Amino acid sequence: MKMTHDCAIIGGGPAGLNAALVLGRARKNVVVIDEGRPRNGVTRHTHGFLTRDHISPSEFRRIAKEEISSYPSVYFEEDTAVSITGTDGDFQITTSQGKSYRSKKVLFAIGMKDLPLDIKGLADVYGKSAFICPYCDGWELREQPLVLIVKGADALHMAKMISGWTNHLTICTNGPDELTDAQREELNQHNVSIFDSPIFSIESNEGMVQDVVLEDSTKISCNGLFFRPKLVTGSDLPQQIGCEITETGTVIVDHFGKTNVPGIYSAGDAASQLHQAIIAASLGSLAGVGINNELNEEAWNKPQSGKE
Repeated sequence: MKMTHDCAIIGGGPAGLNAALVLGRARKNVVVIDEGRPRNGVTRHTHGFLTRDHISPSEFRRIAKEEISSYPSVYFEEDTAVSITGTDGDFQITTSQGKSYRSKKVLFAIGMKDLPLDIKGLADVYGKSAFICPYCDGWELREQPLVLIVKGADALHMAKMISGWTNHLTICTNGPDELTDAQREELNQHNVSIFDSPIFSIESNEGMVQDVVLEDSTKISCNGLFFRPKLVTGSDLPQQIGCEITETGTVIVDHFGKTNVPGIYSAGDAASQLHQAIIAASLGSLAGVGINNELNEEAWNKPQSGKE
């Protein structure tokens, strides 16, 4: 009979890894199923993570797995989970390699995935001089001329947020700006130029952006970009099993990562709007605690054999 794990963790980023660490230290049998293609693989460094600031994503994972290997009840499978069935206490997970796993609990640490970047040249600079989070990469672009590719209310919000790193900001809305007159005036008062011509291309050299070229032939020189990516949940398995999802694709969870489906948890970027490695790891830790407490309580309340 196939072994039933205490928990199957789908996804091996900071959230899944930290949950695995918590559960391993709690003496739970855990399998981490991860396809090995992290979203932050396009970036050179991970920032804002205490004791690991500036580490590469691949080195971060290597160290994490090495530390987790101290706990023999946790093991890793490089594979992709493609289906999930069952109920609390007995979930069945099937992978693309045809393997199957049984588990009492499941943690979706599946992250988010970028849809194809639809601006010519943007993929060449993404993760090198074009970023999505100033808390992750703003320091490296401090006091530099930057272009923000964003429109509408998000344009004002992003300009305010990034102004703490530099006041050399230009907004390219890549089409109609979708700003109100009041928002446009507020940006103008802070010397933020706005261009609504569609973007023709991003010119760069070895991943370092040089110019944003618009279809009206305007050329805007800059040293970096920030933009809003188009994201989808890293897997549709939460929907398969019946998890409630927000309009933006985020799995709805409580403070310990518990979803509306008994026995199913989610953590990290898939369950938060704050996409930072250290936040994902902390949410993974909370989910690990929630899962462990639930498993312990179930074991405690289980009728003891040999007792009347």
